[in-house]
Amino acid sequence: MKITAVVVTYNRIELLKRVIDCLRAQTGLTEIIVVDNGATDGTGEWLDRQSALHVIRQDNVGGSGGFHTGIRAAYEGGADWIWCMDDDVFPRPGCLENLVRCAEETSASILAPLRLLDGHVFTHEFRRFNFTNPFASVHGSKLAGHTIDRPTEIVGCDFEGPFIARAVVKRIGLPNKDLFIFCDDTDYCLRAHLAGFRLMYVPEARMDKHRFFSDDSWASRNRKKKWKRYYQVRNEAYLNHHYGRNWGVRYLRSLIGVIGYVVPAVLSMPFSNAWQRRDLSMLWTAYQDGIHERLGKR
Repeated sequence: MKITAVVVTYNRIELLKRVIDCLRAQTGLTEIIVVDNGATDGTGEWLDRQSALHVIRQDNVGGSGGFHTGIRAAYEGGADWIWCMDDDVFPRPGCLENLVRCAEETSASILAPLRLLDGHVFTHEFRRFNFTNPFASVHGSKLAGHTIDRPTEIVGCDFEGPFIARAVVKRIGLPNKDLFIFCDDTDYCLRAHLAGFRLMYVPEARMDKHRFFSDDSWASRNRKKKWKRYYQVRNEAYLNHHYGRNWGVRYLRSLIGVIGYVVPAVLSMPFSNAWQRRDLSMLWTAYQDGIHERLGKR
């Protein structure tokens, strides 16, 4: 059985070094593919000095573009299972063995490990998609807040450790690279779920997640993250419109999300420069692009 790990990285060389060390310590891993999304912090030079790594270099096409490239390379290379992750999660010893064991016992085709942030469970996994109620999240029956001590069936997980069977890629293809960042994992899991594949959360398989600390003010953090808001609003609007089963989900749910950004932005303008009037038009453009399904890197 050929198991290939796919790691997508961009300008986080020290984290990349750690995740590669963790992967090299796993039992049963056949190959490591690193997708360098155009890093400029010395990542390329460090990768040049490494042995037994399959390195793919490309322009920064976001996480979705990175996983699109990496999963395609793993599939074309004959991988039976593809283990995907960003550069800020670190598999603990035995993580892969537990994923393999659960796959054999449950016949699941996508398996998500448990992630720990500062020793506490960190999860975005969920057990139901909601495409009928516009006033509730698309992620229904979330695992967050629940104690899960045995393998549990889910329908969605993050691209932070999912173990994906070759049959999934053969059936549904690759992640949607046009999403750039946000919702690419939700979209991929939904496609797998609709195709009849079983997804499983595996608490015995564990990874540590890196915490990013910042001393910036609220206004500074918002300025730095603001460019991401376009993709978050657009991609959520795309999901709701593409898969929604009624008018409320296809149009209203995402509009409510936009209002959730606009109101605090307007209220903060007299006291901070974190948001400006032109940002409000950006949010509206993102919503429009989403419901009209205009994707691609902006």
